[in-house]
Amino acid sequence: MTVTPDQIHNSELPVRERMEALIRLKQQEITKGIAALDTVDFHVDEWTRPGHGGGGRTMVIQNGSTFEKGGVNISVVHGTLPPAAVQRMRANHKNIEGKGADGSVNFFACGLSMVIHPINPHAPTMHANYRYFETTDPETGDVQAWWFGGGADLTPSYIYEEDCVNFHKLHKDALDKYDLELYPKYKKWCDEYFHIKHRNETRGIGGIFFDDFDSKPADEILKMVETLFDVILPAYVPAILKRKDLPYTEEEKQWQQIRRGRYVEFNLVLDRGTQFGLQTPGSRVESILMSLPATASWAYDHHPAEGTEEDKLLKILANPVEWV
Repeated sequence: MTVTPDQIHNSELPVRERMEALIRLKQQEITKGIAALDTVDFHVDEWTRPGHGGGGRTMVIQNGSTFEKGGVNISVVHGTLPPAAVQRMRANHKNIEGKGADGSVNFFACGLSMVIHPINPHAPTMHANYRYFETTDPETGDVQAWWFGGGADLTPSYIYEEDCVNFHKLHKDALDKYDLELYPKYKKWCDEYFHIKHRNETRGIGGIFFDDFDSKPADEILKMVETLFDVILPAYVPAILKRKDLPYTEEEKQWQQIRRGRYVEFNLVLDRGTQFGLQTPGSRVESILMSLPATASWAYDHHPAEGTEEDKLLKILANPVEWV
């Protein structure tokens, strides 16, 4: 499916079509930028939901010289939301009404989700996700409720302040174009969302996170999401270029594995997106679990020595920093 920027910016088209065009275009741009840093290319996997509506395209890079595993997935799905899901969503979206015979509503959802895990422990993992969701009346097809959600965050095993500052500054600059109150709000939301309660630490050094965003015109939010997509590569690529060829020890690699264990814990135990995906009929498990690293480790009662670089990371994860 060929898409052009004109489709994204055509205000006469439904928002759902424009967002779908945006994620398809950005998947190509992002994977091209990431693949340029490695010696292997992305594997492309087109998929559909058997017996359900829609599908997607999963692009995975692995076993290269820079990235151990990474994925950039888009999904465009539609179908019926069962009454239980309708009731949960009504807490934030009063316009949703289950008008189907069984109290269900029709839905459409599309989004891009990506996670990149480098080989070098000095290079950070990065995650980003932007999505659009709407419900429609099963009888008339009229849109009942719509919203955007998403975010981007950085997860280093070793702290390089310039990488953290660049990541946050570019996201702040992007949001400031639309509303000066958004970055502080979304930065705090990100720190809270990615808090691993049972470890009392955050998954990484944060970024931005938002959900259920429908309080501004859809056209304006779509433009904001496009701007956020545009900063993904400049927020991440410089860190990879600076860190991917640094020498590292076996102990540093083992620390990265322990940190990846925390990543797995969050994604499988706490992440709402993973839980929603695994509970959705016809969902594609391979694409949902694409975010997991190829390898991870759990060391019993592991505590780095006071004053080490590993200890420095843990102190930051216990008390999120204002980077900009």
